[in-house]
Amino acid sequence: MGRAFEYRKARKMKRWGQMAKTFTRIGKDIVIAVKNGGPDPDTNGRLRAIIQNAKAANMPKENVDRAIKKASSKEQEDYKEIVYEAYAPHGIALVIETATDNHNRTVANIRSYLNKLGGSLGTQGMLDFLFDRKSVFRIPAEGIDQEELELELIDVGGDEVELDEETDQFVIYGEFTAFGAIQKFLEEKGYDIKQAEFERIPNDYKELTDEEVADVEKLIERIEEDDDVQTVYHNMK
Repeated sequence: MGRAFEYRKARKMKRWGQMAKTFTRIGKDIVIAVKNGGPDPDTNGRLRAIIQNAKAANMPKENVDRAIKKASSKEQEDYKEIVYEAYAPHGIALVIETATDNHNRTVANIRSYLNKLGGSLGTQGMLDFLFDRKSVFRIPAEGIDQEELELELIDVGGDEVELDEETDQFVIYGEFTAFGAIQKFLEEKGYDIKQAEFERIPNDYKELTDEEVADVEKLIERIEEDDDVQTVYHNMK
């Protein structure tokens, strides 16, 4: 198994765990996608991918349609995507992705969580060397030759395909800048894209004791509860 796939298996996050939080996160993703590329998924590849993710998360279609309509209105506030970098207890690196309409509130909250639970907020870019940002897609594996798929994806920026045996899906990793090209390739081939997103994959992991893991998880869970936080990445094994 490759490094990226092992990371997906090892990381302890609840990204899709709480339905209400998941729907809120997808709703913000929709707003950002519509503001940047318009409300038509046929011409907005990023919105099309988010709609696929919403379906995978069992978000009702009427919720998605309502979010798109709201995002298109002048009354909808803009969300800015801001990334914070920090250290959790025991030297674990954190990359915190947020979507916020109030930067001052968001940074104050995150700094508070870190200070109370043994972490520290860092400067932007300080953890770039620890994480690779990747485009990640999931498609059903049935009837698809993995080696042939990998060879075809090389030409559009794909660099790794792994089989997730639990879901019988191929997990496709590609360069961050190749998201659109990989999406177009998969759609033109008629593959059923179950999920499409960006992820930050650590280059190195840090192994902790069970007690230390509990300290870090407590902080991550607290950060993830914040309404402005979209995703938290870490390099804890």
